[in-house]
Amino acid sequence: MDKLLDIVANGLLHASWWQMILVVLAVTHVTIASVTIFLHRHQAHRSLELHALPSHFFRFWLWLTTGMVTKEWTAVHRKHHAKCEQAEDPHSPQVYGIRKVLLEGVELYRAEAANQETLERYGHNTPDDWLERHVYSRHTVLGVSLLLMAYLLLFGVAGLSMWAVTMLWIPVTAAGIINGLGHYWGYRNFEAQDASTNISPWGIIIGGEELHNNHHTYPTSAKLSVKPFEFDIGWMYIRILARLGLARVKKTAPRAHYGSVKPVADEQTLQALIANRYELMADYARQVRAACSAEIQALKQRQADFSAMRLARRWLPRDSEKVPASVQPQLAATRAAYPVLDSMIAMREELRQLWANQSLSREQMLQQLQAWCQRAEASGIAALRDFALRLRAVQA
Repeated sequence: MDKLLDIVANGLLHASWWQMILVVLAVTHVTIASVTIFLHRHQAHRSLELHALPSHFFRFWLWLTTGMVTKEWTAVHRKHHAKCEQAEDPHSPQVYGIRKVLLEGVELYRAEAANQETLERYGHNTPDDWLERHVYSRHTVLGVSLLLMAYLLLFGVAGLSMWAVTMLWIPVTAAGIINGLGHYWGYRNFEAQDASTNISPWGIIIGGEELHNNHHTYPTSAKLSVKPFEFDIGWMYIRILARLGLARVKKTAPRAHYGSVKPVADEQTLQALIANRYELMADYARQVRAACSAEIQALKQRQADFSAMRLARRWLPRDSEKVPASVQPQLAATRAAYPVLDSMIAMREELRQLWANQSLSREQMLQQLQAWCQRAEASGIAALRDFALRLRAVQA
């Protein structure tokens, strides 16, 4: 009897508090890796192929630690990308507000996962074998119940708290932080069409999903980091699986390559511009910020007010539709006072229309690109001239 009471109180392992913490951290980290590698990059976006061994392991682990159904998660996430920040987006803070997505993200997910139209339209090509039909999808509570029993048996009463943390991990990190903060707060490498942000340049805690702006810019890339200072631990695991012959990467983000400067922009230049437009426009944005910084330094030396230029440095590099209406009058005044900045912003918008205007033929697009480069090089603005030369050197 005493032995039974001891097992109930302390479990079979008699683990110390720090050992229990390490176990919870290990279990939740494997769960995060399963979500980002299997559900997100493999199932939802097909950016890599997985061998049956890790694929079945990830499915089993997610059934055990979350009870999530692969088809439901995949369908909800695909709809998020298809309807991003529109009224139909399942979990956008731009639609529902950041507070609701952070605190009630699980409820938003469950409501959309119960939508049969969403499952039929966006849940295609997900597992439909015997295990999925008869175990994982049918008995979603069984897996998490088995995990609870294992925790109680191994760690005693404390196992209940360990299980609770395990159950909350994905709802808090995925449904709340990624879906909420990932579209509300952070830095942006690229002017993606939505409000996605990178929460942190070091994607460790939530498997690389911290790099959310990178992902929304290149959703089919198996690698979420794009800058030298960024780290995606999920990508590290994928590379390990690939080395072991258990995974094959299908696609990563494109990178611009440069050769000699061509006499005139040609069809290959246009193709390279469109394929690498996010990277090239990020370079353009850096030129705008540099021009603003130079003006700020000049204003400081004259002991003049540079608050308007600081505002310009923050918002002028952004696409016009991303600029709040409240600051647009101040930006317009700054552009009127600084013709160089005005020319850079005006020509950036013209360049963006090359791929934004779907009514243009390839011939018209090429003609406009050639004319743009000629005007940029003749503008007398060094930043525009240098960017035009880089465009003529970019390779498809």
